[in-house]
Amino acid sequence: MYSEKVIEHFMCPQNAYSMPDADAEGSFGDPTCGDYLTIYIKVKDNRISEISYLVFGCAAAIATSSMTTVLAKGKTLDEALEISEEDIIHALDGLPDNKVHCSNLGVSALRNAIYNYLNRMEWSY
Repeated sequence: MYSEKVIEHFMCPQNAYSMPDADAEGSFGDPTCGDYLTIYIKVKDNRISEISYLVFGCAAAIATSSMTTVLAKGKTLDEALEISEEDIIHALDGLPDNKVHCSNLGVSALRNAIYNYLNRMEWSY
């Protein structure tokens, strides 16, 4: 059912921790009845220098959250904004059809974190 990559990122998730000193955070999902993800970012020279997350959800939600952070770390903000659901699914060697929606969690939370960072920077001038 799940690829080896999905199982690897579920069993040993990367970058799974809270970041109290983050430059910005972004969330996505419904915490009352389903999967919910918060991504934390630190930005240096317009690049994601550090990224972490906390997720509530199934194995696929955990794996896609982990892979999202792996794909985004070190990228410029513009490059990170271009990460798609398909990129995450491809990097995980696929997801079962009924779990494809989990890739939207990572993309949406990442974009929300970046937009929150950009809004903070705009208001700090």
